[in-house]
Amino acid sequence: MILQALYDYYQRKSRDPESGIAPIGLEIKELKFIIEIDKSGEFKNLSNEQEKNRKGKLEGKKFLLPRSVGRSGKNAWQTSYLLWDHYGYVVAHPKDDTDESKNMAKKQNEKFVETIKSLPAEVKEDSGVKAVLAFYEKNEVEKVKNHSLWAECSKIQGCNLSFRLFGDVNLIPERDAVQKYLFTSSSETFSDDKMGHCLITGEYGVIKRVHTPTPISKNRNGKIVAMQKNSGYDSYGKEQAFNAPIISSSEFAFSTALNSLIASEDNRVFLSDSTILFWAQQKNDTEITSNEWDLAVKSMFADPPKDNPDEGVLKAKGLFQSISSGELHTEDDERFFALGLAPNVARISIRLWKTGTLREMSGRFCDYFNDLEIVRSPLEPETLTLSRILRATAFEYKMDNVLPNLAGAVVSSVIDGTPFPATLMQQVMRRIRAEQNVNRTRAATLKAYFNRLHRTNRKDLKEVTMSLDRENKDVAYRIGRLFAVLEKIQEEANPGINATIRDKFYGSMSSTPAVVFPILMRLKNHHLGKIENVGRKINFEREISQILDDISIENMPRNLSLEKQGYFAIGYYHQRQYFFTKKPNDTGNVDKGGN
Repeated sequence: MILQALYDYYQRKSRDPESGIAPIGLEIKELKFIIEIDKSGEFKNLSNEQEKNRKGKLEGKKFLLPRSVGRSGKNAWQTSYLLWDHYGYVVAHPKDDTDESKNMAKKQNEKFVETIKSLPAEVKEDSGVKAVLAFYEKNEVEKVKNHSLWAECSKIQGCNLSFRLFGDVNLIPERDAVQKYLFTSSSETFSDDKMGHCLITGEYGVIKRVHTPTPISKNRNGKIVAMQKNSGYDSYGKEQAFNAPIISSSEFAFSTALNSLIASEDNRVFLSDSTILFWAQQKNDTEITSNEWDLAVKSMFADPPKDNPDEGVLKAKGLFQSISSGELHTEDDERFFALGLAPNVARISIRLWKTGTLREMSGRFCDYFNDLEIVRSPLEPETLTLSRILRATAFEYKMDNVLPNLAGAVVSSVIDGTPFPATLMQQVMRRIRAEQNVNRTRAATLKAYFNRLHRTNRKDLKEVTMSLDRENKDVAYRIGRLFAVLEKIQEEANPGINATIRDKFYGSMSSTPAVVFPILMRLKNHHLGKIENVGRKINFEREISQILDDISIENMPRNLSLEKQGYFAIGYYHQRQYFFTKKPNDTGNVDKGGN
């Protein structure tokens, strides 16, 4: 199913000349330095192709180059790309100063030149290819290493290089003679090629034995389909991909689609250890473009821009609401796909695979936004992205510290419309206990967790409202409200106080309230004595009375479960936000003066 969807994606995109997806035999690759030579093969210049992107990071230019082929193991040096490769192949530059690396670079370079010499005569007659061969015959390699930019180039680990005729715009591997040859030939052959029916298309052809690697993360490549010889995975005597036959053209299509999605900033987002890819399959006459859909999903998942954190997410929310309500029409065969990948040694782990109609997905994405709605400060963003939720579960709010598998599990819950994983709630509670900080993101996550659980199979759980719920009789929720009131009393009794009861008693009050309840009530009486405004004292006492109602020291819970500690946190957050919200028509407001 995954390979079929990727194959279909390639077939659609390849018919669009503006899609930027590579045709058969080619791939789009970033190069940072280009060797410029004249038609006689003499070295002219080492061109720096790097430019700063929007984030200020240096990036190379993208070129349409001969497709790379898989290579691994001790004999990997025997496989070279055509007319481009890393500096070991192109100029025999070793990765370090050891004799072993120098010998390896020499062998790689010899193989690189041999690959060019093995081209058909009509291709070698091209002036560009002929110039490259002359470049090596004249031993112009050393001139490259003597160039002023070589020090910068060689610092880039495994820096890829290619050639361009001096004064030309296109690279030599982009010339017509080379690309026509690549289109009509196979870049990888074996002496024992086997024929078979493709499991993707059913077509009969040469089975691809070694599949194209995918750059799943920084400095990590893997294969979404990979088999080994004599490793226990062989079945019925079929070795190395013959038990899962995919012909070369189909393998090129799905692997090119996969690499294209990973390279696209509009179709992928990195969440913790997972790379989430998403795309839409739509008709040409649809009311929304696939790019609009992709950007909307991206805005929901990824970190928003700092200058306007709400812009993209609000547009996404509006689009999903329009589709879900039927204001924007979509057909049932217009579908959404989400693929979650993570590196795993030489292979790629599939963290999630989800698909559904755009109408279904829009409804579930709207549910996601609604579940996370909670009272907030005017300075807070209106909506929360998935990235921000995950960061709130991690130490120092760093995505690298998010638990493995959590991102994929949460994305699956959003797409399926199912309850969030218990691990999400547990991690939020751990961070709250560690930091004594119930912020908007954590409170909203807990609200969404409990409400999604309530809608499915936990009717015993009280549904959480967006703001303070005075009718909520859940004991843990009310104790959380009480703790917020007691903290507010302390703050007004001691203006400018640096540390409050939250810093010392939050953990014990949220887990073993009966133990600390008497202590806090005595402190409350002490703090109320410092407040000179009699009206304020009365309002606080009324609020405490309304919260406690039928709760006394005798029936105060001795222990609260982790779930109930979550309700405590929400009650605390709701009450705190209520104090800073002006409600002139609410006679129960204990903070009429504003704050």
